[in-house]
Amino acid sequence: MSALAQMKLLISLAQIDGTVADRERNYIINIGRANNVYPDEVKPLFDKRHDLIVPEDLSDDRKFDYLFSLVQLMKIDERMYKEEIMFCSKIASNLGYDQQVMFELLLNVKAAVMGADEMSRLKTLVQKYLQH
Repeated sequence: MSALAQMKLLISLAQIDGTVADRERNYIINIGRANNVYPDEVKPLFDKRHDLIVPEDLSDDRKFDYLFSLVQLMKIDERMYKEEIMFCSKIASNLGYDQQVMFELLLNVKAAVMGADEMSRLKTLVQKYLQH
């Protein structure tokens, strides 16, 4: 369930600027694949609007994955809109993060693939913003 919820959040973010670019669509489909959600399950979701539902039973690692994928998606089309940043901040808050986490993520998340060391450092950096 949480993988499908993540797909819906990503699609909602991608739809904010009115169009879902091919790079955004491919990114979301690949996130789906990585979470065992097949492309034929994801593609119909692009034609709908989705409620912003964040599962409550996510582990800290899954919370990080959700937020990281949202910020990376926001950066992938090389244009960031105020509405996208506000959307990500709201989701961060719903995930239990202090909204200041967005500054760290905007500074440190790259649109390109990030190495394991970079991801580990980022996860450690972001962890301090998680409110338990």
